[in-house]
Amino acid sequence: MADLAPLTPPRTRGDGWRDELRATLRLSWPLATANLLQMLTYAIDVIFIARLGEDQLAASALAVAVFGLVMWALCGLTGAVAPVAAAELGERAPALRPVRRSVRMALWLALFAGIVGMGLCLLLGPLMRVTGQEPQIIALAIEYNTLLVLSMVPMLFNNVLRSFVSTLDRPIFATAITAGGIFVNALANYAFIFGNFGAPELGLQGAAVATIITTFTTLLAYIVAIRLDPRLHRYHIFGRWWSPDWARFRHIAAIGTPIALTITAEAGIFGAAAFLMGNIGASELAAHTVALQIAALAFQVPFGVGQAATIRVGYFYGARDEGGIRRAGWTAIVVGTGFMVLTALAMVVIPKPLIAIYVDPWDPKNAVLVGFALQYIVIAAAFQLFDGMQAVAAGALRGLQDTRIPMWIAAFAYWVPGIGTALVLGFATPLEGTGVWIGLATGLTFAAALLGWRWHRREALGLTLRPASR
Repeated sequence: MADLAPLTPPRTRGDGWRDELRATLRLSWPLATANLLQMLTYAIDVIFIARLGEDQLAASALAVAVFGLVMWALCGLTGAVAPVAAAELGERAPALRPVRRSVRMALWLALFAGIVGMGLCLLLGPLMRVTGQEPQIIALAIEYNTLLVLSMVPMLFNNVLRSFVSTLDRPIFATAITAGGIFVNALANYAFIFGNFGAPELGLQGAAVATIITTFTTLLAYIVAIRLDPRLHRYHIFGRWWSPDWARFRHIAAIGTPIALTITAEAGIFGAAAFLMGNIGASELAAHTVALQIAALAFQVPFGVGQAATIRVGYFYGARDEGGIRRAGWTAIVVGTGFMVLTALAMVVIPKPLIAIYVDPWDPKNAVLVGFALQYIVIAAAFQLFDGMQAVAAGALRGLQDTRIPMWIAAFAYWVPGIGTALVLGFATPLEGTGVWIGLATGLTFAAALLGWRWHRREALGLTLRPASR
């Protein structure tokens, strides 16, 4: 019972910058680690599927491209429960009933959105035919995708529960459960792809079965963790699950929809960049893929800091503490940007060891690919700071439940100066692939500048004024 005492969110522990730094780091590192582990989970799928052959790997890549985009956007939608619950805790902790109702409605939203998302993903077949994919690839992708979509709703449930445990100061559960999911995923892939441990040999479909098993296992782990932890169980978030609170449902959806569209806009520019690189050359596209994977790996840390910023700022927003809002937001921005300084230095100083994570940079047959990748990584180093800054600034603004204008900022930054610069420099100058990467850097720079400006002007814009309690 002693563990019930710290139910009050740690706003009273953030009276100074040093305390806020400790609180931000304590919340950030488990979330960042969970993000990195999630990337490892996807990497394991690729490792196993690659052993089946090029057709299976290509089919899974196309299916996951669509599934991943829809899933990422819907995670942004349902993850809006984090700033809502954080504000409720900041206003009147422990806020048992408000938090319980918010989580319940977020689970409802996950169910409805997941069903819609499954329908969108099932359009993969027509999409592949329109884009001229090979018939055998289309057939394999449809078989894989038809099973894969069954994991969407439980994945979104997991996202809501991860937001809940993190907001209640238990982010380590997200890390541990994600780590455990890696082992489940590896064993299930080994069993169902190749017919080991007495399981049927399902080939590519076995990879989808492994994803479904891993997702439901993860969901069960969250339920057990919430049931056994006194702080979390006290909220009884699964109680009266049939009882609606439509005003709260609409509130979470109103905050989450712009987040989902922002994610779509950001993912879209990187997807468009891949198509642009493909028009330039196969070696350039391969190098782009490697360099982008390195940048994405580094991005998981400021992304986790941004998630922490949403929760920390949300606490103080609910408490109507403008000083706390200022400390929480700026501390997170400094932490996230500071980490990206280190990754930028690593990209400049030791680029080949980083490339070696994905390909052998010393093998002569990779010489052309590595040459292009080294050029792109230098530019990636330059935009690391801006990428980290925009991610954390967006997270801080979400803590203020400010998502609509940041959505328009992201859409403008990525698709006007960003893709515009990529098109001009990539196809109207000799820079080609380097020009496309300069375009990506330009989009991120504009996003960081505009989101940073909005965060700086938050009080003048009235963003820190929390409406009356719902």
